[in-house]
Amino acid sequence: MADRKQKAAPEEPSAAQEKGGTRFTRRGFLKGAGAGAVTAAVAPAVLVSGAETAAAQEAEGVMSAPVTLDVNGQTHNVEVEARTTLADALRDRLEITGPKVVCDRGECGACTVQMDGKLVFSCMTLAMDAQGRKIETVEGLADGDNLHPLQEAFIEKDALMCGFCTPGFLMSSKALLDANDSPTPDEVREGLSGNICRCGTYPHVFEAVMSAAEQMRKGG
Repeated sequence: MADRKQKAAPEEPSAAQEKGGTRFTRRGFLKGAGAGAVTAAVAPAVLVSGAETAAAQEAEGVMSAPVTLDVNGQTHNVEVEARTTLADALRDRLEITGPKVVCDRGECGACTVQMDGKLVFSCMTLAMDAQGRKIETVEGLADGDNLHPLQEAFIEKDALMCGFCTPGFLMSSKALLDANDSPTPDEVREGLSGNICRCGTYPHVFEAVMSAAEQMRKGG
């Protein structure tokens, strides 16, 4: 009588088989699909380079154009991309490094400049939008070797520590005193409320502004 042997159940493909691709499996398919999705997601940002990058950027609408910026009474011609901020144009293209990019989101005030007499966060202002405007940075405060009374007062009252916030405070202080040459302490605090000092030198800053205001009223 012939032996009746049960047929063994088909063996599951080994990990080596799946990895080597010798057999199509559901797990192998999912791995391949996942890798393909990741590759497709990162390809535009990582894998495209050189001429292809330039073509991709142009296709996405990232273009450059020449602009004329009037900064501290001097005219500068510079080419910028549509996305270039005024802060980046000043610092990276014109080497006007007074405005500091700290938060890069219009919260700390370190990048504050005056544009047509009004305070703006240069990190939130496009360079193209500043064309034809009169821009003043902290570099424009001094008259040659003669410091502005605010700069002298900041030094005298020790109103700076790390210095990153100082240019923004000076520009905000100047705008405040241009509008009100006799501010009260409360008005000074309110006028500088858009600037943050992480070192905590606020009392010295307020004292410096009050001192500068008094000096400017005397014609100093």
